[in-house]
Amino acid sequence: MLKFFKEEVDEIIAEKKWDELKQALAAWPEQEIAELLPELPPDERIIVFRLLPHDVSSEVFTCLDAAHQAELVQDFAEEENRRVLANLTPDDRTALFEELPSKFSRRLINLLPEEQRQSALTLLGYPEDSIGRLMTPNYVAVRKNWTVAQALEHIRKYGRDSETLSMIYVIDDKKKLLDEIRLRKILLADPNSTIESLMDNEVYFLRTDQHENEAIELFKKYDLYAMPVVDSHGALVGMVTVDDVLDVAEQKTTEEIQKSAAVVPLYAAYRDTHPAKLYRSRVGWLLALIVVNIVSSSIIASYEEVLQSFIALTFFIPLLIGSGGNAGSQAVTLIVRALSTSDLKMTQFPSAFAKEIIVGALLGASMGVASSFLGFFKADLTVGLIVGLAMFCIILVANLIGTSIPFILTKAKVDPAVASSPLIATIADAVGLLIYFFIATQVLMLTGHHTMQ
Repeated sequence: MLKFFKEEVDEIIAEKKWDELKQALAAWPEQEIAELLPELPPDERIIVFRLLPHDVSSEVFTCLDAAHQAELVQDFAEEENRRVLANLTPDDRTALFEELPSKFSRRLINLLPEEQRQSALTLLGYPEDSIGRLMTPNYVAVRKNWTVAQALEHIRKYGRDSETLSMIYVIDDKKKLLDEIRLRKILLADPNSTIESLMDNEVYFLRTDQHENEAIELFKKYDLYAMPVVDSHGALVGMVTVDDVLDVAEQKTTEEIQKSAAVVPLYAAYRDTHPAKLYRSRVGWLLALIVVNIVSSSIIASYEEVLQSFIALTFFIPLLIGSGGNAGSQAVTLIVRALSTSDLKMTQFPSAFAKEIIVGALLGASMGVASSFLGFFKADLTVGLIVGLAMFCIILVANLIGTSIPFILTKAKVDPAVASSPLIATIADAVGLLIYFFIATQVLMLTGHHTMQ
């Protein structure tokens, strides 16, 4: 469908049939237009946007992500910027300003009315990736001594400016957060009853200085639509909604996936990323991994005499180091994910390590038996014994390496996601080769096939 829209737009623009394009756009949903815009060249993108009615263009702009919003506003006239900024929620405006060059952001902030400008500057003043940057200051709060009728009148008057009305917050005279009440509970209550009678004094909140990743765990734990945000004195200053948290969760997951493949996070859509940036995001890790691979090559070279005297051992190198890398990658993926979702805590390393000893031993035994039969049929009983023992040890050790490294990195205040599958696989290769050749030399010596140097 998107391809059809783009082809139709390209054709109409090429023929400069502006009225026809305006009519065609009027028939498309705002979300479809928002998906179309990033696919168009910059000059066509601005034409399409300017042909939209004001109310539609504001909605379309809101549907775009911050990066694509930033591309558009840099081509807008001042009045266009003033209009689209006025229709953005405070948290979405903050995300947009973060994407823009600082000089251009300051220019846009100066276009805002005084109240919105102060709000924008306050939000931008919080640390990057903090709850303060993520929150919106648009919420509805009531006092505990009000009647339900008074509260409903207040909600009707100010609710249109709130990002969500699912939760109503209760504050005191100093704006200290006292409680939160679902709107449904207020609507169904006796109009003459007080707000205090509806309070249960159980409120979950976020602080402005908390990292935005902490919001993900709290939303998941308490299953809320929104959470209030307080400052260091406990005063209510904003709220975070579930849609903003979902955006953060998606970005975090994307970063983890990219890091697990030894790619520097892109922080942008792949389709919008220049090949040069894609190159830079990958080349560093690949060059670094060469160093570890050199170690593997050196290990093979140091056991050249063993390989020459018993050439059959060479055939099983890819099988053994590949299996070790796979086992290590499985372990590191499970542990990194468990740590990132708080399924595992740092204090649980001993229990996790003990569990993976059992798992690694079982996996190693299963693969060792299978490999020993393969070695026997491909060569002889001695090779079968070497390959089987080596496979057991390699799988066990690689599994424990994959389990330990994420904990070590977390302890060192390093994102455990950098313990990527390629990194673990490369380390497991070197360790696997050492194990393989050590076992081979010992078994060959005992069986009289080889004498160590």
